Amino acid sequence: MKKKENGIPDILPVLPVQESVLFPRMIVPLMIRDETSVQLVDEALQSNKLIAVSLIQEAEDPELEGERVYDVGTAGQIVKLNKGEEGTMVAVQGLARIGIGEAVATEPYLKARVWELEEQTVQDQELEAMAANVQGLFKLIVDLSPYLPQELAQAARNVKDPGPLADLIVSTLNLDRYKKQEILESLDVKERMSLLTVYLNEELELQKMGQKIQDKVKEGMERNQHEYFLREQLKAIQDELGMEEEEPSEIAELRERIEQKVLPAEVRDAAEKELERLSRMHAFSSEYTVSRTYLDWILDLPWEESTEDTLDLEIAGEVLEKHHYNLEKVKRRILEYLAVRKLNPEHKGSILCLAGPPGTGKTSLGRSIAEAMGRYFVRMSLGGVRDEAEIRGHRRTYVGSLPGRIIQGIKRAGSNNPVFMLDEIDKVGADFRGDPSSALLEVLDPEQNVAFSDHYLELDFDLSKVMFITTANQLDPVPPPLRDRMEVLELSGYIEDEKVSIAEKFLIPRQIKAHGLKKKQLAFRRSALRKIIREYTREAGLRNLEREIGSVCRGVARKVAEGHDRKYVITADELKEYLGNPKYTMDVVERTSIPGVVTGLAWTPTGGDILFIEATKMPGKTNLVLTGQLGEVMKESAQAALSYIRSNTCDLGLQEDFYKDVDLHIHVPAGAIPKDGPSAGVTMLTALASLLTGKAVRSKTAMTGEITLRGSVLPVGGIKEKVLAASRSGIRHVILPRENHNDLEELPEKVKKQISFHEVSRMSEVLSLALDGHGKEAGGTAQTKGGRS
Repeated sequence: MKKKENGIPDILPVLPVQESVLFPRMIVPLMIRDETSVQLVDEALQSNKLIAVSLIQEAEDPELEGERVYDVGTAGQIVKLNKGEEGTMVAVQGLARIGIGEAVATEPYLKARVWELEEQTVQDQELEAMAANVQGLFKLIVDLSPYLPQELAQAARNVKDPGPLADLIVSTLNLDRYKKQEILESLDVKERMSLLTVYLNEELELQKMGQKIQDKVKEGMERNQHEYFLREQLKAIQDELGMEEEEPSEIAELRERIEQKVLPAEVRDAAEKELERLSRMHAFSSEYTVSRTYLDWILDLPWEESTEDTLDLEIAGEVLEKHHYNLEKVKRRILEYLAVRKLNPEHKGSILCLAGPPGTGKTSLGRSIAEAMGRYFVRMSLGGVRDEAEIRGHRRTYVGSLPGRIIQGIKRAGSNNPVFMLDEIDKVGADFRGDPSSALLEVLDPEQNVAFSDHYLELDFDLSKVMFITTANQLDPVPPPLRDRMEVLELSGYIEDEKVSIAEKFLIPRQIKAHGLKKKQLAFRRSALRKIIREYTREAGLRNLEREIGSVCRGVARKVAEGHDRKYVITADELKEYLGNPKYTMDVVERTSIPGVVTGLAWTPTGGDILFIEATKMPGKTNLVLTGQLGEVMKESAQAALSYIRSNTCDLGLQEDFYKDVDLHIHVPAGAIPKDGPSAGVTMLTALASLLTGKAVRSKTAMTGEITLRGSVLPVGGIKEKVLAASRSGIRHVILPRENHNDLEELPEKVKKQISFHEVSRMSEVLSLALDGHGKEAGGTAQTKGGRS
């Protein structure tokens, strides 16, 4: 390999580096980890120890393979090598700036043609002034920087040549690698000194800013320490003179609040003890803030503050009637509670749980109860709560700890006897942080909550005066021990007439006001309200009804805003203009007019509903196919229904081997909704019987009940909700288990008059009632409207 006069060959192996830039006459340690670079260094050591070092360029396209290095690098000589577990450490001394040309070889590593680059130096007064300025700036940076030793400034003053001076200074500074590469590529020394001057000024500003921040921190610490020493000296002087120490104003204010606050003895002792502890703390310590916050919580809680109950039952009844229509059972229970409180003020009462579908007024009923009793109202939503600390709070050892939401609600109320609503108690979760429902056991037990202990306060708070009301859509998810502590009041859905009355009395005035209209500008015909209820909503509650009324109000508000100011009377025919096409239709008659389709009744968390069970048959091999996302219990009901039919073929007029060459298919729309429960057994058996006998089910008839293999019809739950759903859907005949007779007493009188109820105990009775022309011998079982069999 040919060498030039200065000893640098024409071809050198090129070592690409990621973070460092090597300058001539400087020694730089390089850490290499990839095998290719290690092989390059090993082979260079075995020859002349000379390599070319160049910075890797930032890739414009990250997807392109390979590494590109800059065209300007530094020829260097390996002076030390140290191999360790983390990689190979190589110390390289720079010799000269070089240009890197075409690659001679790329495997196993890059070799390229190189040539030495000569500096362009013109010694004049300007360059000397620039060098002196650079030395002065570098001296200031060294004085401010904690990582640069003072010897560097002295070394820089001893370098007379401007070019090497710039290389020395830039190699010691913590500059961006691309800025260093820019200086390496500057062959004109004046240009190099100009760039370096800019970078030195930027670095000096950063160092000054850092020093300023450090000075502020140090000054604050010294001031705090100085105040502490002065305070201690003042204490010593006062002790010597027998003088009492003057309390800080904050401590004095807290002491006065403790004296004026009516507190239980245990709480007062704890507050005074904490205050003494606080008075010995430094005001700027973190513990001071924690202790002060704790005292504020103690003093803000209404330990002995109560509101006086309104025990006039007549006034309380008027308030309940003012805000809620019907709900007689709940209103009667509230008035009973007030009557007992009037006769026995120490009575603790029970925890009420309002259970029912969404939109039936459970939450708003809590506000009305508070108003009727003259108490403050607090609401806490339990939906999605999974952390026990939400109920009991966090201990004070945790940073940012606070009391639980029960104590927080009591503080917001400002009295120790508010009406406290725990909303959506059936949606409480549990995970690794604890079980909130277990924490609620103490809160909702009148025998235990007289001394409720919050983890943050660590003091007993009396919750026995609080009237707790919980709400739930369904009771099944509520743990039995928690359910046992509550008196459940069920709120079923509303019938059509009730919805019309509520809409006229509450919903329409509220929506008219909310949309900026006046009563004289908008009115609804009753026919329009009934059409909204029947064809635009299908729910047990009132939320969708109010939403649709709001949509009409928005349409009218737009017309009024456009200048068409008159009284708008909404009729049934005009609803399409505001609400579009109807969303629901009464299709019971059409869907059940063919054999194999039967209307069933179902209970859901949002109220009752009707469902259609369809059966069909096809050539096959005695298979029973079940679709519609049915649960295990529902599938077993279908199997039991088929077994009953197969064992009673003679009574049904079927051939004994009717199933020999057919497959039976039962489908329960809608297929996207999961369904389960035993109450569809009667409906499935009727659907199969209707299909196999070819007899359609009686018009506008629905049914519910569990079946056995012997043909017995067993009672089921949710009768009231199911019957109300039947009423909403235009059903006129309901077949239900005889043992559910008592459930019919809770139904509104109008529903009892609209629907004929047929109580049965055997499947033979069901089939006699449901299938047209079947069982002539049982012809006396069908009832007139409002009757029962």
